[in-house]
Amino acid sequence: MDRPTWAPEGVDMNRPSPARMYDALLGGSHNFEVDRQAAEAGKALVPDLPRLALSNRAFLRRAVRFLVDQGVRQFLDIGSGIPTAGNVHEVAQAIDPECRVLYADIDPVAVAHARAILRGNDQAAAIEADLREPAALLAQARETGIIDFDQPVGILLIAVLHLMGDEYAPAEKVAALHAAAPAGSYVAISHLTSATRPDDAAKLVENSRDVSRIGLRFRTRDEITALFGAWQLIEPGVVELPLWRPESDRDQHETPGRSLGLAGVGRKA
Repeated sequence: MDRPTWAPEGVDMNRPSPARMYDALLGGSHNFEVDRQAAEAGKALVPDLPRLALSNRAFLRRAVRFLVDQGVRQFLDIGSGIPTAGNVHEVAQAIDPECRVLYADIDPVAVAHARAILRGNDQAAAIEADLREPAALLAQARETGIIDFDQPVGILLIAVLHLMGDEYAPAEKVAALHAAAPAGSYVAISHLTSATRPDDAAKLVENSRDVSRIGLRFRTRDEITALFGAWQLIEPGVVELPLWRPESDRDQHETPGRSLGLAGVGRKA
């Protein structure tokens, strides 16, 4: 298999990646055949999986716009994935060109592509970092100079915590980010849930274990709410993706009551 020009050396092209599978579900081009096959296997089990990806992306855009409206001017997007149309920096900087955005992902393909599209944008950057090691991630973020942890920051954990099993104590990782953020900061979380469609959730868990070899941890509404910890939830709390402050009918990629994802935004007082 020839290596695409945008794929860094050392990337395993025979193992699917969550970031590249998500890109495939969104119709992107920065993925490998193995990612497309894994995405298709998921769609064969749950045909509306692409709608979930679109709904998640729509929530991200709404959350970013909301945080800018609240005065946030810097964003740390952890588990950012492959940048596609409607990236955080595009959404935020369309409102205020002075907004700063730092993307962080464990996938070198995601980071390489982010750096490529960010060339010439002094207000945005990308780092390769692992949420399972928040102290190291935060240290890297500080070194970039993009994020000033003396000012409120919008921390984005979009479709990343369900990639962490309970053995990694995801709530502790979110708590570490809360401890590092100044008052007035926000966190936005979206997460796969078993609350609405437990049978489909079970199918995707099995597929993630046996086909994609990624592993997914679907959580209940109470479990996802608990991830916020000391972050104070804002209205409407933890709700299905299309129900978090919808702006128009275009946000209804999924039917309420059928969404496989929940989302919420919390604030540090």
